[in-house]
Amino acid sequence: MKEYKMRRGETLEERIPDMKATVEDYFGPITGTEEFKGSDLYVVGEPKNPVFTRIVAGAVKYSGKKDKLAVNFEEADPADLAPEDLEAAGEAVSAKNDFLLEATGRDAKSRRDSMKRAVEDDAPDV
Repeated sequence: MKEYKMRRGETLEERIPDMKATVEDYFGPITGTEEFKGSDLYVVGEPKNPVFTRIVAGAVKYSGKKDKLAVNFEEADPADLAPEDLEAAGEAVSAKNDFLLEATGRDAKSRRDSMKRAVEDDAPDV
């Protein structure tokens, strides 16, 4: 499960007021919920894109801090996909990136840079 921060000065609720509807628009119908760090996240058990096998997404609430977006994209092994499903791979990447951009306000490059800084901050000094 990956957690994403919003841009400075923005909250997840401002960016996506209806998380359930947004997840359904991007990935397919919600089939249940799953608990993560005390918050219920939405589960898409049968995503509309065949590249995904399961998606878990939602807001994780922290007391005294801004909510974060938590997402887990489970993807099928490319060797198991039918040739016509391989064409959906590009659409899967686009859907994932578009969803994360809408939710966080950050493009793929700035999300990567942010993750690198978080890892560097957690690394012990030598």
